[in-house]
Order: sequence, then structure tokens, then C-alpha cells
Amino acid sequence: MELYYTFSVLIVLASFFAYLNLRFLKLPGTIGIMIIAMLVSVGIRLLGDSYFPATTKHFFDLIKEFDFNEILMGAMLNFLLFAGALHVNMADLKEQKVPIMIYSTVSVVLSALIISGLLFYIAPLLGIKIPYIFCLVFGTLISPTDPIVVLGVLKEAKVPKRIETKIVGESLFNDGVAVVMFAVVLKMATDPTFDMTFGSIAWLFAKEGIGGLLLGAVLGISASNVMKKIDDYKVSVLITLSIVMGGFLIAQSLHVSSPLAMVVAGLIIGNYGKKVAMSEITQDYLGKFWELIDEILNAILFLFIGFELLLLPDLNKQLLTGFVAIFIVLFSRLTSIVLPWKFFDIFKFFGIRSAYNKGSLMVLVWGGIRGGVSIALVLSMPEGEYKNLLLEVTYIVVLFSIVVQGLTVGKLAKRVLEKE
Repeated sequence: MELYYTFSVLIVLASFFAYLNLRFLKLPGTIGIMIIAMLVSVGIRLLGDSYFPATTKHFFDLIKEFDFNEILMGAMLNFLLFAGALHVNMADLKEQKVPIMIYSTVSVVLSALIISGLLFYIAPLLGIKIPYIFCLVFGTLISPTDPIVVLGVLKEAKVPKRIETKIVGESLFNDGVAVVMFAVVLKMATDPTFDMTFGSIAWLFAKEGIGGLLLGAVLGISASNVMKKIDDYKVSVLITLSIVMGGFLIAQSLHVSSPLAMVVAGLIIGNYGKKVAMSEITQDYLGKFWELIDEILNAILFLFIGFELLLLPDLNKQLLTGFVAIFIVLFSRLTSIVLPWKFFDIFKFFGIRSAYNKGSLMVLVWGGIRGGVSIALVLSMPEGEYKNLLLEVTYIVVLFSIVVQGLTVGKLAKRVLEKE
């Protein structure tokens, strides 16, 4: 009943804020909802205790009880990744499979190392002493672009499809890599009994990553073959729901990456499944159903990111650190994208080329938006000396990323297209 009550409140607020945004602010829907939620959060902090203390306390308790990490990483992420992958054209991804694979693996690791190194040496200049291992924790949780936010923002910004595919392709897969990397680094930071040998770390990566990919392939192919025998849109919707919800339970029990599994399952059903198993009517209903699910969950996600401001102890303390971290994260994103792109010149002899020109790379760098996944990961840290510091810095980076990058990436993409 408590969960139902919480979601009821969030849905009511999301619909009200969506109306206000559409009526007055006219910003991209999800970003508008987040900004209104932030303004409400600021108002509650400044005036709540003085004018409506009972309601303020009740609302604070409601937000605190909402386990953002569990809800996002355990449920919403799987729905949103599946919904996003369902609408991605596999042929477009195949054309850039090597660059996408490199940008979603090598670039994530490279970015985490650059961020952690720069933060470790710059933090003392800001009066903050933080061990390198916790700098690395921050690097791993902030390096991946948030596929949920990227998909939502690019859709709202009406970015051309060919550029959208390049950004989304990388973003869909780097999330699974980053979650596994974060889990390993966090264990190194907080668990003194963890076996930090190369073999154990490599096995954990392989099990989570490859296991997730294989599970997604099995789920996607199985569901497509089952739907081929019926072609009924109502049953097809139920089957896809069972893939997401049941697939998550299987991934949890096997200890493999559910985000990667959902991406692969969504890609297979959205491409192979649509061709062999669905009439145009079924495709239309299935597409609209998952588009609606995507919109509703995105609205709730951005609403909660806005209300997360209520849970931060004292954001003012880390404003300077957060401001510096923004530039560190942007620099690491630029470096981790440009360096692998330069190396593609070496592999031209083997027929491996990248269709990412300088304009596409600019959009790829600026479109690397951080969001709810980074906040969920930092919230999953056990209570300790550095958790609040990393939470506040993460929130500042995410806030800048969503508002500034999210509102301008569409204009940048259009300007790049005009020059091409």
C-alpha cells in the first residue's frame, strides 16, 4: 500500500508539472518537469517549515522512503532500456558496431581513469582530501552517459536519426559496462576481504557482461518465435512485459547484467521480431504501448531527480568542487571519445572505419548526458565519510548535464548538419 501511495503522489505531481511545463515553460517535457520539481524543492526548503510544517515533514518522509536506487536500477531501468532499444534500427548499429563497441567499453574505462586522476590531484587545491579509490568510485559512476536521459532528451530535441543512432548506440551499451565496473571498484573501496586479483575481476566482468548479452539474446529470440505463432497485439504486449519483468528476475538469480540483457532483447524483438512475427497492427500497438511506458517512467524519473534536491545535506558546501567536476567530466568525455577516434586511422588497412566525422564527434561529446543512473549508483554506496561529498558533486554534474547539455544538444546537432 505504501508503494502504491508513493507512486500515486508521483504520478499526480508528474502530470501537474507536465501540464505547467507545456502551458508555460514550453521546455522539453522531461527537463521541464525536473526544473519545476527543483523549484518546488527550493521553495519547500526555504518556506516549508515556516508555513506548512506538517505537510513539509510528510513530504520529506515520502521522498526519503522512496528507494531511488532500488526502483531505478531494479525496475525502471529495465523498462526504459527495453523501450529505447525496441525502436533502434539494428542495421544502423551494425554499420558502426566496432566504434560503438569501443566507445561503450574502452572510452568508459578511459574516462573513469582520467576523472579519478584529475580529481585526486585537484581536490586538495580545493581544501578536500579524498583517497584515490573513492575518486575512482566517482569516476566509474559519472563516466557512463545515462541511456534513459539521452534517449528522452534526443527524442525531445528532434535530433536527426543518423546522429541519434550514433549517440544512442553507444549510450545503450556503456551503461551495463559501467554498472559492472562500479560494483567492482566499490567492492575494492569498501570490502577489505574482496579478492583484487586480475582473474577475479576479469571473471566478474565477463560473467556480468557476456552473461547479460547471452541472456538478452535468448529472451529476444524466444519471444520473437513465440509471437510468430500467434500475431495478436494483446498477447504480444503481455509477452514483452514478461520478458522485461521475468528477464530481470532471471538476471538477478544468475548474477548477470540485466541492463545489457534488456538492450539485446529489445533490439532483437524490435528488429527480428517485428519482421517475422508481427503484422502492421501488432507493430503499431506494441510501439505505442512501449512509447507510453517510456514517457510515463521518464516523467517520474526526472520528477524524482528534481526532488532529490531535498535529500542533499548542504549543496552550498560543494558548489566549487561540483563546478570544477563539471569541467573534469567534460574534458574526460572529450578525451575518451577523441583518442579512440584517432586510432581508427590505424585500422583503416583492415577495413575498419568510423563514420563519425568531426561534427558527429562534437555532438557525441556534448550529447554524453549524465542522469538518474549516476545518482542511483552514488546512493547505493554504504554510509561513510565520502558518500555525501560524492552525492552532492554528482548531483551538480547531473544537473548541469541535463539542463545545459540537454537543452542545447539539439541546436548543436542541427548546426553541425548545416555545415555538412
